[in-house]
Amino acid sequence: MRMRRALLVVMIAGLTAGSMWPAAGDTVRIRDVTRPLGARHNQLLGYGLVVGLDGTGDSAQVAFTNQAVRNLVTRFGINTGADSRTKTKNAATVVLTADLPPFVRSGDRIDVTVSSLGDARSLQGGVLLQTPLQGADGRVYAVAQGPVSIGGFAASGAGAQVAKNHPTVGRISGGALVEGEVPMKLAEAGVLVLSLSEPDYATAVAVARAISEGIAGASATAVDSATVSVKAPEAFGTRPVELLAAIGELLVPVDAPARVVVNERTGTIVVGGPVTIAPVAVAHGNLTVEIATTATVSQPPPLSQGTTQVVPATTISAKEEQAAIVPMRAATVDDLVKALNALHATPRDLIAILQALKEAGALHATLEVL
Repeated sequence: MRMRRALLVVMIAGLTAGSMWPAAGDTVRIRDVTRPLGARHNQLLGYGLVVGLDGTGDSAQVAFTNQAVRNLVTRFGINTGADSRTKTKNAATVVLTADLPPFVRSGDRIDVTVSSLGDARSLQGGVLLQTPLQGADGRVYAVAQGPVSIGGFAASGAGAQVAKNHPTVGRISGGALVEGEVPMKLAEAGVLVLSLSEPDYATAVAVARAISEGIAGASATAVDSATVSVKAPEAFGTRPVELLAAIGELLVPVDAPARVVVNERTGTIVVGGPVTIAPVAVAHGNLTVEIATTATVSQPPPLSQGTTQVVPATTISAKEEQAAIVPMRAATVDDLVKALNALHATPRDLIAILQALKEAGALHATLEVL
């Protein structure tokens, strides 16, 4: 058995933090970083039945699939009996999810995601039967139906199986027909409210300033880090759509937050914005412990009453690599990456180093661990 442990040591080399980068934000359109308050998506959910599968549907053990099939044929005047057990290998119960975009009208179509609920092996070749999609209020806003596309396949034989992508989750492009509309208002009492996609005080102030200077007669105020209130000018009157179109084309500098996002499951590290670190020194080394077990045979003397026994022999060895100390002073993100690469550390080791830097107060950025 081999056990490997990474030793990460962070030593503060100075008490004065490095100077932060200036906020050199990119210039983007206001429509790309804001949305009108109230113009939002709504989630829809449904429970349906997929048929036409080639023996890859739910087994007879899935009671609710059997019940769904019986309910379906009963609607067409076929009585299967209360205690009948219908084979459902060509059918599968599924859960449907969809997003209802803002301002969709009756007759529009939206995409639907279909996910198996039972023990079906694949939804390949299946067709979803008419299924109502409900909102959180219990109302039906759309009806879905159509062939399911899984973007892959699954095949199995005697002792072998091959699959591409995830065969129990599929999608129906434009498979739901919108039946109910969600009322939305862009402006009330001549006031239009914009919501920022990424809350930031500097960006909110910049958006308000750009609107006040770019739209004649408009008065915009940054309410908080995520909200900008706009008083519509008389020239636009009761035409909030035209006002939104004019505001959306205005350019505004967007401040990029200092943020480090790490994913421990995949070992992914993404560093964005003006990330800096205080003067520190990082030492990294590996401790390897090897435990080996070999079997030896103990043979008793001739004519004795003993029996042959297998005796395990265990040897333990430990090896610790010499840690390399890399100093970093007022480092930028480029310096940080170069220094950590000099340690020949793995991505998971880099995640531990970043977490230790944050705990030591040397990492001047928001650290998010997924």
